[in-house]
Amino acid sequence: MDKELLTQYGYEKLTEEIKYLKEVERPKTIQELQTAREHGDLKENAEYHAAREKLQIIDSKLDKLSQLLANSRIIDPSQLDHSHVVFGSTVTIVDIDTDEEMTYTIAGSYEARPEKNIISYHSPLAQSLLGKSEGDEVEANLPGGVKEFEILKIEYKGIEFGD
Repeated sequence: MDKELLTQYGYEKLTEEIKYLKEVERPKTIQELQTAREHGDLKENAEYHAAREKLQIIDSKLDKLSQLLANSRIIDPSQLDHSHVVFGSTVTIVDIDTDEEMTYTIAGSYEARPEKNIISYHSPLAQSLLGKSEGDEVEANLPGGVKEFEILKIEYKGIEFGD
């Protein structure tokens, strides 16, 4: 498995989430399960089944996040050359067909916040932009079809996650 890229911020958020799940959510759910088990007949006990399902979801999420953490590599985007699009770049592009301008920052998949225009470097748009320079035209195979963009500006701004 390739290393998953994260900023220091993403690494800290990921470790915080794992710690919270392990130290707060999981023990609380185990207690809920124990309390529900004490109510007797497990076949008819909705609280027991709900708590068991919740524990399975927490364990599955913990496993997934722990694997992500184990396979991650912290990158400091401020130390990278942003003369071309790289991890951490903020890229302003224009849709060649509609003249609509958009600005995206490229981050790790765990850090992606599409509603804040922070996209994963794994996304089709980011994949088409990586390695390109200002003035380059790129074709991106997006869910709505193939789109063509021109790169207007590449810069490093620091990523504003806002959470």
